[in-house]
Amino acid sequence: MLEANGLTVTVPEHRLPVSYAPDVVVVGGGASGVAAAIAAARNGAKTLLLEQRGYLGGMGTSALVPAFCPFTDGEKPVVRGIGLDLMERMKAAAGDEYLRMHRDRLDWVPIDVEILKRVYDDAVLESGAELLFHSFVDQALLADDGRSIAGLVVGNKSGRSVVQAKLYIDATGDADLAALSGVPFHIGGESGELQPGTMCYLVCNVDKARYDRFLAETGQGNQMPDTVQEAQRNGDLPEGRKRISGLAWLSNSVAGFNFGHVFGIDGTKAEDLTRAAVEGRRLIEVQMRFLRKYVPGFENAHLVHSGDQIGIRETRRIVGDYTLVVDDFLSMRTFEDDIARNSYFIDIHLANAQSAMAIKHLPKGESHGVPYRCMLPQGKSNLIVAGRSVSSDRPVQGSLRVMPNCFAMGQAAGTAAAMAAAEGRDFRGVEVKRLQRLLAEQGAWLGDGKRAGDVVASGGGPLVYEEENDD
Repeated sequence: MLEANGLTVTVPEHRLPVSYAPDVVVVGGGASGVAAAIAAARNGAKTLLLEQRGYLGGMGTSALVPAFCPFTDGEKPVVRGIGLDLMERMKAAAGDEYLRMHRDRLDWVPIDVEILKRVYDDAVLESGAELLFHSFVDQALLADDGRSIAGLVVGNKSGRSVVQAKLYIDATGDADLAALSGVPFHIGGESGELQPGTMCYLVCNVDKARYDRFLAETGQGNQMPDTVQEAQRNGDLPEGRKRISGLAWLSNSVAGFNFGHVFGIDGTKAEDLTRAAVEGRRLIEVQMRFLRKYVPGFENAHLVHSGDQIGIRETRRIVGDYTLVVDDFLSMRTFEDDIARNSYFIDIHLANAQSAMAIKHLPKGESHGVPYRCMLPQGKSNLIVAGRSVSSDRPVQGSLRVMPNCFAMGQAAGTAAAMAAAEGRDFRGVEVKRLQRLLAEQGAWLGDGKRAGDVVASGGGPLVYEEENDD
């Protein structure tokens, strides 16, 4: 038997030592986990952030996603607070050339991976939170009533041990902790189809001025649809996406790519991740030959780094107290328990090379609310989920999944955890109005003047299927 915060749990193995006993434990160090840990610690909770790699950042660092998705609705920042501050810290630390190129940008800001890793390290430690890298949660210990988590079994080079906390935040992106705890979830589409993954990468020894002249002469944008399709007709690129998803310039000689797809990948399966790593690196070599042959300025491009893992767009979505659905997105709905606003477009990548993409934009300057309830998993009292795996339907997941939204949800989850820990409550006992006040006082944006519960007609119509600039 194991005692944890007044709860009794049966451990189905030999007794393990308790290595940490914080108020709040955050599992996963991506955008949502970083923001959650900072928020929890700043609000007075003893906080531990567990991360399986040796650095923070999730898809933005381990998968080399080349740019942050938009922080604005086209007119103003919608995601503010911790997430916007972290991006600005990265920009300030990136040097004069980077600042000359990107100082005033808030949308599609290129990610300088090595600087961002240090920014995240510093910000988490400055908040008072504790970090534990190279650690993986492989078991959730449940209280005998099954509704509470009493501890986590963590494995690392030091061995296996138990981490006990009052509150638990699942920021894994794949709802790993929720799944281990028995939370119901959906995965992919009706037939189990999942958005493909992308192996992103970084190249150097490029001439941006020559490349810019090429774009001006051909009338193309950064996605180079004409050039990509020419190479596909010639057999130099595989069929599929007709343009480059993302190309971000870190300097006049270094660029990051989000280009092409690896299909049939379930990011919750090690076998699929292994296949994706091999196929992704092979695809990069094909794309490097394409760039050198077809794109002026890239004749001498050198591959510097490919992602430590394939970039994953979707896996599990928990079943929560509320499921955010596409009608909420299209009607730009505001909820009484909003903890964030979202304006990023619905962006569902093709499930196979013959499929279209689901795209739907909100009007410029508009957004919808993200309710606290969609982070609360059914059947668990001291667990909250932040990031792309919150409770939503598949179209809305295609909008919520990006890093700015993950920052916003993480900040809300961490703030709620600190409140609950201080008051001896679970997550459903948090006073939402007070949570909203704290978030606003600490820089988050929950909208201007709209009454809670308002539904605003958008006239947006149904989803359409097309190609679009995306991530």
